Amino acid sequence: MEEKFYTIDQVAELLDMHHKTIRKFISDGKLKATKVGKQWRISERDLNFFMGKSINENNNNKEIKVDEEIEFSTNEINSEIIRPKVSISTVVEINEIDTKQYMRISNTLIAVMNSKDPSLSDSTINMKYYEKENRLRIILWGPIAFMVVMLDTISILTEPTN
Repeated sequence: MEEKFYTIDQVAELLDMHHKTIRKFISDGKLKATKVGKQWRISERDLNFFMGKSINENNNNKEIKVDEEIEFSTNEINSEIIRPKVSISTVVEINEIDTKQYMRISNTLIAVMNSKDPSLSDSTINMKYYEKENRLRIILWGPIAFMVVMLDTISILTEPTN
């Protein structure tokens, strides 16, 4: 069986991301890609590994129009940064969220990323808000300690108020 390969633009469309975000994942070594001539190709296996789920799941829930996107990374150009032994990527989707809630959540998560906590080093967050669907998609990449902090924060921010 022959393996399927994707261009950066195809991956960007499948994952509802900007092509520059995909290029950054490749240059940071987070998404494995192979240079073919002057263009990058991403194998289906490497894309599945990166996202932790199958391409079919991505295709079934594909959204093309993105109203707003925020990307934030704590990566620094510094040779002294030590990459963690284990890195995790995850996608968090929050439904039934209005613009005000989205702004509160995104501002808080960016503030957490700015905290200078060493456990957040070499981590990335990408947020997209779909205003028409009242949905927020958050893509996280980083070490285990980062995931714990961010998922706990998201859990607190999305708890229903009584």
